[in-house]
Amino acid sequence: MSNLEDILLTSPKATYKSYQKGDLIQRAGDLNTVPIYVKQGLLRSYLIDSKGKEHIYMFAPEGWIIGDIEAMEYHQPAALYVECLEASEVILFEKDCLFKASLSKDQILENKQLLLRRIGRLQRRVLMLMGTPAIDRYQYFIKTYPELPNRVPQHMIASFLGIAPQTLSTIRSQIARNG
Repeated sequence: MSNLEDILLTSPKATYKSYQKGDLIQRAGDLNTVPIYVKQGLLRSYLIDSKGKEHIYMFAPEGWIIGDIEAMEYHQPAALYVECLEASEVILFEKDCLFKASLSKDQILENKQLLLRRIGRLQRRVLMLMGTPAIDRYQYFIKTYPELPNRVPQHMIASFLGIAPQTLSTIRSQIARNG
């Protein structure tokens, strides 16, 4: 999505930052959250429930945008943490820079298609969490994010899928046996 990167590079309010593995870019409760474009590395967003359990909302590899959309849109404290799973280079930008940029009709259509694909993936994930067997969720995860299993710890993948790490281990063993 080169035109998005071009927009971010020309935005006067874009901030380029480098982070180390384990660094938190955003914490729950933060105000004035911003979209985060991943130039290099891997981020995750998650929340911690009232019992202290982490629930992963999203992974963001290179070329993805991550952040707390609801907090940004409604000027509320963030509900999500955003953490670097690898050393990462990101661009922090104001959400309005995408609307202020002068884009061609083709660039607008390309960005719209990308946004709709990502919203579609999120919708599919929510529907799968509501009633799809864990093995099907894992297989969809592998199909959708083929590079992530080698970059993300298994307990985080299990959290993303809404299953226990032991269940994920059983599923992986079952798939390996069945070829």
